[in-house]
Amino acid sequence: MSGLRDKVIRAGLEALYFSGAHHVMRPWFAGSGTIFMLHHVRPASGDPFQPNRLLEITPDFLRIVLAHVRDLGIDIVSLDEMHRRLSARDFSRRFACFTFDDGYRDNRDHALPVMREFDAPMTVYVASDFASGTGQLWWVALERLVRKARAIDAVLDGVPTRLDCESIEAKTESFNRLNAWCRGMDSIHDVHRAVGMLCAAHDVDAAGIATELCLSWPELDSFAADPLVTIGAHTLTHCNVAKADAETAAHEMAQSRADIEARLGRPALHFAYPYGDRTAAASRDFALARAAGFKTAVTTRPGMIFPENADHMLALPRLSLNGNYQDARFLKVLTSGAATAMWNGFRRVNAA
Repeated sequence: MSGLRDKVIRAGLEALYFSGAHHVMRPWFAGSGTIFMLHHVRPASGDPFQPNRLLEITPDFLRIVLAHVRDLGIDIVSLDEMHRRLSARDFSRRFACFTFDDGYRDNRDHALPVMREFDAPMTVYVASDFASGTGQLWWVALERLVRKARAIDAVLDGVPTRLDCESIEAKTESFNRLNAWCRGMDSIHDVHRAVGMLCAAHDVDAAGIATELCLSWPELDSFAADPLVTIGAHTLTHCNVAKADAETAAHEMAQSRADIEARLGRPALHFAYPYGDRTAAASRDFALARAAGFKTAVTTRPGMIFPENADHMLALPRLSLNGNYQDARFLKVLTSGAATAMWNGFRRVNAA
């Protein structure tokens, strides 16, 4: 299913580009600004099985994106400056913000040097448990599990199931089934338990991935000292806050902010909802983020920033720099706002 979805998206981007529709739509749908969403920035891997490839781009593509934004005459600003402009209704110049979810070490090692080339601010949203080395990056654990296994026995929604992992195609299908199964669980603790048991059965170290891939608190302390870097909050456990009860969701948000401020001695006034789509961030959660004292909060809902978003700063959309579409042609379409306009049925704001 995900392969078909990617083909449809790619075909749509190609159609918008070759028809020239993105040029026509740009004045209407490019908006006042863009919040780019990234995760990993690192050199490309030659591994034929990369189900999480959508979460990474190369340093060279980041460089292309930054150059393209500058060529459009767009200001690259911090989230604080974006907040100021939206609050003041200052839309005299278009702006772009670059945000990075989860707190990966490659954000420091590969993204920051490129951002420095362009004197471009960046915000990195940190999940407390990842920085502490106690969290589970379960989607990475699943990828490593499926890559290693030839078959996986699991009980999916009460049904004993054997998942074939012999070929790349079979591995991809098995990963997609396991990923959807985990995303459907009610609790992040249920996800951790299920993934941990599967990984243990195949001698995959799920517990050590956070320490391997994510910046520790001491590393974040020195990283945050760079004037281009802002650290934002991303919950304690990287849970789906919309599935949690209100008390738990509020604690996940407020304590993640408190952890950053206590550990780094810096304000944490910006928040990103883990997973961030309509099933992971809704009106109740936007209100909880406001109550936790955040100035802005970002979703993964696709969209550009319009003047109307100033009234919904705890439910801001982003534009994903998806690793499956690292193409300069697609970049021109995405920054025109044409693709997100079509995705959103030509609504400028989607904050319900």
